Amino acid sequence: MRALCRRPSLAAAATVLLTCLPSGRQDLSSGVQVTAADLASLLLVAIAATVALASRLPRPLPARALVLAPVAGAAGIAMLASPDVLASLPGYVRYLQVFVLVPLAVLVTVRDRADTLIVGGALVGAAALQGLVGGVQAVTGTGASYAGERIRAVGTFGALDVMGMASVVSYGTLILLAAGLAWRGGRRAAALGGAALLCVPLALSLSRGAWLALLGASLVVLFVHSRALAARVILLGAAAAAVLALGPGAGSDPDLLGRRLSSITSAVSQPDQSVSDRYSLWLTATRIWLDHPLTGAGPRMFAELRDAYAPIELSSGSDTDDPVNGFQRRPLLSPHNMYLLTLSEQGLLGLAALGACLGSMAWWAVRAGVPAAAGLLAWQGIDFLYGDVGGPSTVVTSVVLGLVLSLVARPSATGWAGEAPETDRAGRAAVALGGAR
Repeated sequence: MRALCRRPSLAAAATVLLTCLPSGRQDLSSGVQVTAADLASLLLVAIAATVALASRLPRPLPARALVLAPVAGAAGIAMLASPDVLASLPGYVRYLQVFVLVPLAVLVTVRDRADTLIVGGALVGAAALQGLVGGVQAVTGTGASYAGERIRAVGTFGALDVMGMASVVSYGTLILLAAGLAWRGGRRAAALGGAALLCVPLALSLSRGAWLALLGASLVVLFVHSRALAARVILLGAAAAAVLALGPGAGSDPDLLGRRLSSITSAVSQPDQSVSDRYSLWLTATRIWLDHPLTGAGPRMFAELRDAYAPIELSSGSDTDDPVNGFQRRPLLSPHNMYLLTLSEQGLLGLAALGACLGSMAWWAVRAGVPAAAGLLAWQGIDFLYGDVGGPSTVVTSVVLGLVLSLVARPSATGWAGEAPETDRAGRAAVALGGAR
């Protein structure tokens, strides 16, 4: 407790690391699943409130923290306008936790460069652990089922949160990439080598969306760090893609990763069942919004209204299988698109508030020249096009949003701004992670 009082950012780091605890067998019919990370996030919020009330902040909260206020307000209006307020209340609390309370708590507790390194290091450590577990799963056939074999890397999150490992690994990869671009010598090689190693379990996750998001976010990191370097990488990548497309092996039978990669281009012309279901869910969300244009149907009401608005071709659920949970049929209770979920449940007010929040932070990150913050936001923005919040990894997402907010709201204090390195080791490391010029 004394350590938490001195460094409250340790609570944010613990929240991230506790998501790596195996959740054990989960029963989809039991309703809300409360994990150790959820409890740690509540402790984090309590510690942040105590620090703020005790006036132990080195300076007042930055004005940019107000960007979270419209998010809370729009969600509250949607809940009050819901036809079933009691059913929407848990969804409102969860939304408040992910997009307001935990990010604000991280902003309060990340006060200086050492705090930045503590939280960033926890994200990298969680990514390494999840990547290691996922790699073992893919090699030993103990992961989630894909094409009848348990070869999909999912880390400790299991098949019920199939995107969890890919998300955490992507966060760690982007942080290491930003560090490697700024550091010199052996530290640069170690950081870039670590980022490259994390790409292996990310590939084994077989998550097409995560691959695309990491590609886009990496280009953003390169662009914020150096436009010339980004242009060279894009040209080199285009040339390599052309060689591979025209090479002698183009007509050979691709392996598993190759088939998964090639399916990205056929997702529109020849969508598989999972993609078809996603399109149907998007259509369902749009239909719900058209009947509730301004304030939406209310938090958590998409699941209640799905059957009334869904097209007939939508499947009743998706099949999941892993050694821990066994075979389960998971109901499709969200549109797998955060923007459409917000639009259907909170209307134009909610979507505008969320877009203004993420867009403002992205603009501040680019203007301040903070590659890691810009890359993390880019990844999350792309990920929200094909995914939404849910599962244990959601807590990590909320901590990441808080870390990004702290970097763009207090760049000089956190040391990730484009400034000259300082003499202390923590200062040098934190400044380098932000891309010192």
